[in-house]
Amino acid sequence: MSRIGLSEIHEQPWFPNFLRDDVTDGLQFILNFGRVYRPAASCLRRALKAAGTDRFVDLCSGAGGPWLWLCRHLKDENTGKLEVCLTDKYPNIAAFERLHEASDGRIGYRAEPVDAARIPAQLRGFRTLFTSFHHFSPSEAAAIIQNAMDTRQGIGIFEAPRRRMLSILLTVLMPISAFLLTPFIRPFRLSRVVWTYLLPVIPFVLWFDGTISCLRAYSLTELSELIRNLKPNDYKWEIGEQTGWLAPITYMIGYPPGPASSPIRRMTEAN
Repeated sequence: MSRIGLSEIHEQPWFPNFLRDDVTDGLQFILNFGRVYRPAASCLRRALKAAGTDRFVDLCSGAGGPWLWLCRHLKDENTGKLEVCLTDKYPNIAAFERLHEASDGRIGYRAEPVDAARIPAQLRGFRTLFTSFHHFSPSEAAAIIQNAMDTRQGIGIFEAPRRRMLSILLTVLMPISAFLLTPFIRPFRLSRVVWTYLLPVIPFVLWFDGTISCLRAYSLTELSELIRNLKPNDYKWEIGEQTGWLAPITYMIGYPPGPASSPIRRMTEAN
């Protein structure tokens, strides 16, 4: 199955901002409810230690991703100084502010739009992308990685969508989850209820975009090819899959070499 370049509905400029926020809120709630990115914790724990930093800069954050529970989890095993800065091309300020308050200020954000391939110089820290890397074409994806390398920042990419039949079939759970979980999403918004139950645009977008996300996802081989020709490529890379309770996640982690650097480490790919 070849990677396709179709676009998702919620990333279109014409898609209303309030609906985009409702979709990203719903996606975050569903992914966090299912602890889909729990396997990422062990990867990030290794990355923090290897990269020698206690600050994350999250790119394409949507409604904040898994950072509220993930930050608490990592803090328990860190020095207690862990910080996260959320960024996005279309910042969901209301969601970012809620996470800022809920995390006692540990999770911050940048209110201005941020291009993932052109990060402002003052935003330094280990960069992360959750369920967003597939949005970018190969040239754009390579530019995101190259920018991290040019500024000597670590980068971690984590993707739940995969170009596998099981993952594509599992996207049917997205609208079902939206129907079941919407009453529990906070803060309560009447618009979310209307566009979920009366006019089910949100469930449809979650299913459609989830399917397209799977078809756009990069395989482990394609991720390896993306970084092979980047210069200067002295980074240490880990590319693989981590098994979760529902489905594996694909990940790629890279950081500047330490005293004991090694070439690309390719983990076992699940079937």
